[in-house]
Order: sequence, then structure tokens, then C-alpha cells
Amino acid sequence: MFKYIIIGAGFAGSVIANKIATELNEKVLIVEKRTHVGGNCYDFKDDNNILIHKYGPHLFHTNNKKVFDYLSQFTQWDIYNHEVLALIDGKEVSIPFNINTLYEVFPESMAKKIENKLLETFEYNSKIPILELKKSEDKDMQFLADFVYEKIFVHYTAKQWGMKPEDMDGAVTARVPIFVGRDNRYFNDTYQVVPSKGYTNLVENILSHKNIKFMLNTAFDEVCELKEDIFYFMGEKFDGKVIYTGAIDELFNYKFGDLPYRSVDMQFETVDKEYYQEATTVNYPNNYDFTRITEFKHIHPCKTDKTTILKEYPKEYVKGKDTPYYPIFTDENQKNYQKYLEYSKRVVNLVLVGRLAEYKYYDMDDMVERALEVFETKIQR
Repeated sequence: MFKYIIIGAGFAGSVIANKIATELNEKVLIVEKRTHVGGNCYDFKDDNNILIHKYGPHLFHTNNKKVFDYLSQFTQWDIYNHEVLALIDGKEVSIPFNINTLYEVFPESMAKKIENKLLETFEYNSKIPILELKKSEDKDMQFLADFVYEKIFVHYTAKQWGMKPEDMDGAVTARVPIFVGRDNRYFNDTYQVVPSKGYTNLVENILSHKNIKFMLNTAFDEVCELKEDIFYFMGEKFDGKVIYTGAIDELFNYKFGDLPYRSVDMQFETVDKEYYQEATTVNYPNNYDFTRITEFKHIHPCKTDKTTILKEYPKEYVKGKDTPYYPIFTDENQKNYQKYLEYSKRVVNLVLVGRLAEYKYYDMDDMVERALEVFETKIQR
């Protein structure tokens, strides 16, 4: 009945399912272990009538017109420019660190001196990695690099990844940029929007086609089996293509060991006031166990006397219990992933795509671009 089975109903699986259904006019079955489509982009209205993102804030931004135009078939957009504050020495300041932030954290004379040196040395509206500033022979530039590294980045990253600052690779952690300009937006992409009716509605529209069928609340191994490099569906050999977006180590029964992830404990709270904070997101690099607080009414404004906030507590990923959010990039983990990738080539009708299947972190626009590419190169031809 089906030539294609897709495991996972996030952006990767949904986009490919849509392309198969519309351009190849073939039937496709999506198997999804969660009770909903949309993957980690899933959103819904809570008891306060606020549209919240269950798995953490998702903010669409891209310079890729092809991706934007493709998704625009399935949603209306609201323009949304994301701004983030960070609590530094008891004061909320703008990040990424820019010229405005200089005047928020330093005395005016000192801020002006550093601003002039930045403008003399670097192009206006450019992003300068801290690592580059650290190499400067100018003591003020070195001071600025050290300040941003220590106050904004290193402890936040230590919480995020569960590592002590002294154990972290300085060359990696110093990639955070300083923005030589006065744009307080967190992103500088051409298109910065959110779906007017939310991401769930967007994905549901992508999947709204007579050729697409679902099995929600169904784990992969409940209906599929990979035995001696051959897929079986409901006990019968399956010769069509299997597009797999789940964890690659799970697919091969952890043959080469677990691929580790970091997870996050998402704690939602209702606050009995119209707004809780000035910006959508406030980062807490050096205070508290959580990394940031997000207030969803800033993303999707609505009239209500209450507000919903989300505190994110990074944690070690426990297999079978937590959501795997962030692959942990070490040489050893990449070597193990390459073992899985090489081994996967034995399964001739398998297509791997997505964050878990490729052990790679994707932004939403990158994931859509990747899904379109996989369809064109590995499915359509």
C-alpha cells in the first residue's frame, strides 16, 4: 500500500512527506511516537489562552528565500524580531553584546573609548568573534573580550553543557561574537517571522494531503523491524524507502554505544500579572540553575491578565526518559557516529535525515533546506 514510510513527524519528515505526496503522487505513511505532529516545534494554547512552545522557544529566521517561500505556502506570518537580555551584575543588558551594551555596563567615558576603538578597527555592523579580540595587542580590546567571555558566555555555556569552565575548550567557547553596531536584535537574517497560527498549524498544513497517512503514538519498533539489514513492516518485508528521522544509535540497537545528548527540564509557570519581563527571553549566565526565562506573550501577544513563563534547566540526557535536544560534539562522539553512518549503508532502502539521525544540530530553516535537498537527491531521482 505504501512505497514510503517516514519515521518522525517533525519538520524533516513532514517536508519530505509533503514532497512525496504532491510531486510523486505516492502514498506515504508517517510513524510518530508522540501524540502530535511538529516534533520539537509543537505548540498549543495553554490554560491562559497563550500559545506556548512545549519544547522550548522556536523562532524562525532565515536568509534562504527558497525555504521561506516553500513554508509560506502553508502559513501566514507575523513579523517578529527577537530580542534577548542577559542579567549581568544585577542589570539586564542587551545581547549579543553590541555598542548599546557598552553603555549599559561601563561608565560613559570608558564605553566611548572602547566604541571608538571598535569602529576604528572593524567594519560597522560586523560580528567579531571574541577569539579575534583576544588576539588584539590593544589592552582595551583584550579587556572587552575577557569581560564578555566571563560575564556573558562561559558560565552560561558551562550550565548548558554540564562542564566546568576550566574543562571547556577555549577556542570553541570563545566563538561568541561582539556586534559592532546598535542593532539589538538577536538575529540579523532577512526573514524573521513566526507562523500566525503557530508551528503545529504550519506542520498540519504541510501534512494535509490525501496521500499522507499517520500512525501517531506509535513507536518505530511497534510496527517496523530491522533484521539482517532488511526492513519489515507489520511482519512483512518492506522494499520501499524508509526515511528515518529518529536516533541512529537506537535504530541499530546501540551497536557502537550510545550517542550522548544534553537535555533540558522545561518548567512552565503561570504568573498573575500581565507581563513578567521586558523582553521575550532573559538569559541568566551567572545566576541560578536555569539558563534563561522565556515569556511567550511577547511572541504571540494576546489579551489576558496572566502570563506564562518558561524556565530552562539543562540536564544530562537519560535514555528513555528525557528529550534529546543537543548532540554533544566531541571527537569520540563523532567517531562513533561515523561508525553508525558507515554501517547504515548496508541497508539499501534507508534514508537518514534530521537532527537525531544525522547527530547534528539544525535550526528550523536549515532543517527544511536539508529535507528539500534529501528529497531532490535521494528520493525524487
